[in-house]
Amino acid sequence: MHTAFGSEERFTQGEFLEWLRGLRASDINRYELMGGRILMTPPAGFSHSALAARIVYALSRYTHATGSGLVLESSAGFNLPSGDTLEPDVTFLSAARLAAGPKPGHGSFLEIVPDLVVEVLSRSTARRDRVEKKKVYARCGVEEYWLVDPRRSTVEIFAREGETFGAARVFRSGALVSRVAPELELSIEELFTGLD
Repeated sequence: MHTAFGSEERFTQGEFLEWLRGLRASDINRYELMGGRILMTPPAGFSHSALAARIVYALSRYTHATGSGLVLESSAGFNLPSGDTLEPDVTFLSAARLAAGPKPGHGSFLEIVPDLVVEVLSRSTARRDRVEKKKVYARCGVEEYWLVDPRRSTVEIFAREGETFGAARVFRSGALVSRVAPELELSIEELFTGLD
């Protein structure tokens, strides 16, 4: 299954926001702006949501213990410097980036590049997450990018090296090691247990 909807027409970030405001409140789909095109994907399902929630919980424990920043789930949209507007499954914004960036406004997207972005792979988004979004996040200055694969029970972590991401560190068991969140306590077993 691929993206359920992709516009042929091109939009700016401002036009995209206006388009979203015109949607019915009952619309449960997820919309992002990439390369000027509006892309829609349907709701992802149980394991996707459970994995994202577990990561939000672990990162929230970390931020509360360290005072290091803020964790957001997938309903937070980001207007990135590339002109794309994306809704990552999980994001972490350091206290430093929050202080340096513009204050988030009510009803608008954040204008801050996250330090850490997590995307949980699904059939409808896997290719885009692995290729297109990875390029966008690298170009915009994201420090660390996680790809969580529910089918393989793995997490690939890409860390910034210069202007791009280095090779993935693939975690199949044991503790995840994050450069952005060095005191994070989360293991592969804790993340995936009970979701098969």
